[in-house]
Amino acid sequence: QVQLVESGGGVVQPGASLRLSCSVSVSIFSVNALAWYRQAPGKQRELIASLVSGRRRMYDDSVKGRFTISRDYNKSMVYLQMNKLKPEDTAVYYCNTNYDDHWGKGNQVTVSS
Repeated sequence: QVQLVESGGGVVQPGASLRLSCSVSVSIFSVNALAWYRQAPGKQRELIASLVSGRRRMYDDSVKGRFTISRDYNKSMVYLQMNKLKPEDTAVYYCNTNYDDHWGKGNQVTVSS
C-alpha cells in the first residue's frame, strides 16, 4: 500500500508563494497519474492538479496559471508550486497516486492577511 507524506504548508499572506512536497513510498516511475487535491473547511475534497503519463498536466480553473505540479522520479517526490496565493486557497492539501483511495495526512495551507 502506497504511503504519502505531504509537507511544506504554512500560514502566508495573500500574494505569497509556497511549495508543497509529497514523498511517495513507491517508485513513481510505475505511477501513471500524480495528483494534488485540497479540502477547504466545510467543502468536499477536490482535484486541483494532475500529471498524467509524466507529461500531461491538468489544472482546475481555480488554480490554472498560478499552480504548477512537478515530480522528481529519482527521489519519488511530487511537488506543487503555488504562486499568487489567495485566501480561497486555504485548505488541507493532499497528494495522490492514480486517483485512488490512498491518502496521507495532508498539509494545511492558510492564506490570510
